[in-house]
Amino acid sequence: MAEYNWNERHIITFPQEVVALETKDLHVHYGNKEAIKGIDMQFEKNKITALIGPSGCGKSTYLRSLNRMNDTIDIAKVTGEILYEGIDVNRADMNVYEIRKHIGMVFQRPNPFAKSIYNNITFAHESSGVKDKKVLDEIVETSLKQAALWDQVKDDLHKSAFTLSGGQQQRLCIARAISVKPDILLMDEPASALDPIATMQLEETMMELKENYTIIIVTHNMQQAARASDYTAFFYLGDLIEYDKTKKIFQDAQCQSTMDYVTGRFG
Repeated sequence: MAEYNWNERHIITFPQEVVALETKDLHVHYGNKEAIKGIDMQFEKNKITALIGPSGCGKSTYLRSLNRMNDTIDIAKVTGEILYEGIDVNRADMNVYEIRKHIGMVFQRPNPFAKSIYNNITFAHESSGVKDKKVLDEIVETSLKQAALWDQVKDDLHKSAFTLSGGQQQRLCIARAISVKPDILLMDEPASALDPIATMQLEETMMELKENYTIIIVTHNMQQAARASDYTAFFYLGDLIEYDKTKKIFQDAQCQSTMDYVTGRFG
């Protein structure tokens, strides 16, 4: 296994276009352990950014910070700024439920509700007071179409979500997340439980979704990062080592540790 050279200069290229989300000096501590070490990072609007790195490097911890999911962990302490539309959403007085309407999340394993396909999409809307069936029908159809699932389930909307395949369940979870019209969609290894065909379908869905959403994905799959993302960030030991356009990372990485990782020499 290659050793990371701590004297190697970090290479971080910030996007030149519209920035959808930004972190400044972001730290995450779990008790006395520093899991994220002061990361400055910007995410370009309507692009897919892949976070890569070996297990335990902090990429999922960083991702979960972006919509305050680390708040659910008692020993987690997140400091620094998370800027969305110029607002620091890491402030203590922010409503995390409102934040998550704008910054949605899809988890590692499909987690549909124990409800019908239709009610998986409408649940949040009905809970917030939407009762008009025509409005709900439109939300369901639009969300499922965006998640490339409508044609497969339009005749079975009132069947249990658990009758769907793993790949379909994951796309249902994407539909559920985007039904509230977030600007940013976080994905934590969304294809890790899927077979190769379902993985390819998910990647195609992501590339269609970026027309309307900014997507940030954690992945262990180097081929997936190379195929599906516009930008790639390499994390190691809680630090951001290199961040650039994906083609640059995979074909001309500037840090030796990045090159070693993407070529399979360690990780």
